[in-house]
Amino acid sequence: MGQKLLEIRNLSKAFGSKKKQVIAVSHASISISGEPASTLAIVGESGSGKSTLANMVLGFTKPTDGEILYCGKDISKLSREEYSNYRQEVQAVFQNPFDAYNPFYPVDHVFDQVFAHFNLPKDKKEQHRLVEEKLRLVKLNPDQVLGKYAYQMSGGQLQRLMIARALLLHPKLLVADEPVSMIDASLRVTVLEVMVKLKKEMGISQLYITHDLSTALQISDDIIVMYKGHIVESGKAEKVIMDPAHPYTQLLINCIPIASPSEKWTERLAIEEDFDLHAYPNACCFADRCPYREEKCLNAHPEDVMIEENHCAACYRCRKEV
Repeated sequence: MGQKLLEIRNLSKAFGSKKKQVIAVSHASISISGEPASTLAIVGESGSGKSTLANMVLGFTKPTDGEILYCGKDISKLSREEYSNYRQEVQAVFQNPFDAYNPFYPVDHVFDQVFAHFNLPKDKKEQHRLVEEKLRLVKLNPDQVLGKYAYQMSGGQLQRLMIARALLLHPKLLVADEPVSMIDASLRVTVLEVMVKLKKEMGISQLYITHDLSTALQISDDIIVMYKGHIVESGKAEKVIMDPAHPYTQLLINCIPIASPSEKWTERLAIEEDFDLHAYPNACCFADRCPYREEKCLNAHPEDVMIEENHCAACYRCRKEV
């Protein structure tokens, strides 16, 4: 078992007042190994809590409860120097690559900002050499991108520029929040190939946030499925996708388009429209949509059930009767 680079323990985040709270993340526990490097995908539909979880890891949002450990240390208890080091070693790539660039400056400006604010070489020739080196690592020709403005480039190029910027800081963990969702399909493969290369050749672990199960299977070692802030299933990527145990994961898999005109999607899931989940505060988070709902599902949210090694699901149906 690899050394844990990042470990999240019982992490929760609630927004709003005590009278009217929205639970964005509820008691989430995950870990990512650093040696060897690995990619953990967090998947789920909009509002599942996956981006909130990523923002807590990045330090943009403070948890309501729980711990985030980096190399065994609680990040909320790090000294100023330790936290600065954490911010350097944990880098982010966000969904919309265009938002990261100031339209009044050429794209080189994002690299200038890194050299200005971090302990990196100040010699201009050395800076230029480092930038060109990182650009080539992400399959970009420096002569074709440096000096240009964001509007002159594609989303795929801009996203790879942001990855190159992150590489200047020698990160150990890359937090990628929907990095290919706003990129043309023809360019997604290139960005995903770069991410796989970073893990295999440079030993950079990744937390990959996505709603796209296909890309999660393509580049991830492990997958966590979230719904309404809860982790409902987790395990090895191939096992979770090919043999889903939780009804919600099964629903997500059935929603993936089939690349064949002769094959039809499965029938729509019948949902009891007048069912009020708010009347059952302790119920399973998926009870209002689950076709297998039982009385016990309304009384208490199910705990994780170990289906087999490294594959868990929070569902009563997965529990073997004794």
